[in-house]
Amino acid sequence: MKSLAYLNKFLYKYRWRLLPGILFVIISNIFGVFTASVVRTAVDMVTDNTPLYSLFSGYQAQSSILAQLGSTTLLFGIIVLALSLIRGVFLFLMRQTIILMSRHIEYDLKNEIYNHYQQLSLAFFRRHNTGDLLNRVTEDVSRVRMYLGPGIMYTINTVTLFIIAICFMVTVNVRLTVFSVLPLPILAFTIYYVNSIINFRSEKIQQRLSALSSFVQENFSGIRVIKSYVREDFVRENFAIESESYKTHSMALVKVQAMFYPLMLLLVGVSNVIVIYVGGMEVMKGNITPGNIAEFIVYLNLLTFPVMALGWVTSLVQRAAASQKRINEFLDQKPDIVSPNVAAQTIQGQIRFENVSFIYPDTGIQALKNISFTVEPGEMVAIIGRTGSGKSTIANLIMRMYDCTNGNIAIDHTGIGQLNLDSYRSQVGFVPQEVFLFSDTIANNIAFSADKLDMPKIEQAARDAAVYSNIMELEKGFETLIGERGVTLSGGQKQRVSIARAIMKHPQILIFDDCLSAVDTKTEEEILRNLGGIMQGKTSIIIAHRISTIKNADKILVMDHGEIVEHGTHDELMERRQVYFELYEKQLLEEEENV
Repeated sequence: MKSLAYLNKFLYKYRWRLLPGILFVIISNIFGVFTASVVRTAVDMVTDNTPLYSLFSGYQAQSSILAQLGSTTLLFGIIVLALSLIRGVFLFLMRQTIILMSRHIEYDLKNEIYNHYQQLSLAFFRRHNTGDLLNRVTEDVSRVRMYLGPGIMYTINTVTLFIIAICFMVTVNVRLTVFSVLPLPILAFTIYYVNSIINFRSEKIQQRLSALSSFVQENFSGIRVIKSYVREDFVRENFAIESESYKTHSMALVKVQAMFYPLMLLLVGVSNVIVIYVGGMEVMKGNITPGNIAEFIVYLNLLTFPVMALGWVTSLVQRAAASQKRINEFLDQKPDIVSPNVAAQTIQGQIRFENVSFIYPDTGIQALKNISFTVEPGEMVAIIGRTGSGKSTIANLIMRMYDCTNGNIAIDHTGIGQLNLDSYRSQVGFVPQEVFLFSDTIANNIAFSADKLDMPKIEQAARDAAVYSNIMELEKGFETLIGERGVTLSGGQKQRVSIARAIMKHPQILIFDDCLSAVDTKTEEEILRNLGGIMQGKTSIIIAHRISTIKNADKILVMDHGEIVEHGTHDELMERRQVYFELYEKQLLEEEENV
C-alpha cells in the first residue's frame, strides 16, 4: 500500500467525485437492506393469515381473505420492485462517480508518466527497452485504474453493506447471525486463494503469448533470410514448441477456472442451508418468525457478492501495488539534463570544446579524451575517423543529449549548460546516423519542426535535399504515407527526407551525423552544393566516413580512439601523409576495386 500512497493526490483532486460516490454507495445499500424487511413482513403476513384462510374453508369470507392477501402481497411486491429500482439508480450514480473518477485519474497518470518520459535524458532510454516503457504506461496504469475504480468501489460497498446488514441481523437474532455469516470468511479466503492462482497463471499465459508474438513477428520480418537458408522446417518446429507451451499454460488456467464457480456456489449453498436449519430451530423455540428466515436469506444473498468481490479486490490491490511500484521507479528517475530557468537567446553558431572528456554512464566506455577545437560561425567543419572513434559522441554533446564528464563546451562564449535548452535545440538542425521517420505522410515528416504545413517551404526543403523528384514519382507525392519506421522508402530516400526535415528548421547550426552513407556520390555533391548556399553565415558540422563528402570543408578533424589526431584542410592533411592520407588512399583503392 506504500506504493499506492502516490495516488492520494489524485484522490484528493477528484474528491468531489469520490465523496458523492461513497454517499451513493451507502444510500443504495440502505435501500437494499430495506428489501429484506419488506420480505419478512410479507412472509409473516402470509404465514399468520394462512390458518385464518383455512378456518373459513367453505365460507364466502374465504374469497375476500384471499383477495385481501393477494392485494397486500402485490403491494409488498411493488414496494420490493420500487426499492430495487431506487437502489439501481443509486448504484448507477455510484458507478458514474467512482468509475469515472478512476478514468480521469488514469488519464492524468498516463499524461504524467509520458510527460516525465519526455523530460528524461537519452541515457535513460538507452538503459530501458521500448516494450518496458510502453508496458508501464499502458498495462501497469490499467491495473492501477482497476484499484482506483472497482477496487475502491467494491471495498466501500462491502464495508458499508456489512455494517448495515449485520446491524439489522443482530437486532433480530444474534445466534442466527453468527451461524449465517460463518461460511462467508471461508468463501472470501477461498476466492482470494483461487484468484491468486488464476492471476499467476494468467501472467504466465501473457508471457507465453508475448514470446509467441515476438517469435512470429521476428520470423515474418526475417522471412527472406529464412527462405534463403532453407530453414522453414526448423522455424516451423520452434513455432510448434512455442504454441505447445502456450497451450499448456492456457489449459492449466482453464482447469482452475472450471473449479472456481462450482466451489463458490457450494459455499453459498452451505450458507443458505445453515440459515434454514438454525433458523428453523429458532422458529420452533419461538425466538424468531418464519419471516425472519426469509429475511436472513435475503441478507445473505446481499452479502454473498460483496464477499466474493472482497477476494477479487484484494487481488486487484496487490496487482495495483506491484504496478504502481514499477511506475514509481520511473517517476522517481531524475533527468540528467536539466534546462536552466533563463531567457531564450539567439545563437550565432560558435562552438568551442575545451579539454572535453566523456564516459558513457550506462557502459563506462570512454568515448572522448581531452578534445579541444573551435568552430566559428559560418564554418563547415568535418569530422572523420574509424568506427567507434567518438564522432557521434561529439554530435550528441553539441545537442546536449549528454553533459560532458570533464572539460567545458561553450556556444557563443556561454557554457552550454547555461543555455535555455528548448530555445537552443530549436536553433540546431540534427540529422542522426540512424534515420527515424514517423508513420505519417512525407509532408508531415519534413514539416515535423513546424506548427503548420507550409507546402512551398516543404517542397523547397525537399529540393535542397535532392529528394523532390523521388517524392513526385510516388502516386500521392508528398501525401504518401510512410510505413512504420519509413519502410516504404529506400535507405537513401529516408536519409534525404531526414535531411529535408533538418533544413526545414532553417537552423543556425546544422549537424550531419554520417547521414549521406546511403546516397550516391552525384546526389551527395548536389546536397552539399545546396547546403553551401543555405548555410551561408551559419555553422555546419559534417560527420562522415567518405573523404569525398568532406574534402571541401573549411576544417577537418581526424578522430581516433576518442582523440583528435589531426586537423586542418584537405590539402594540408594530404601533405602531412599521416592518418588522413592513409584513409584517403584506402578509400581510393576500394573505389578502384569496385569499378
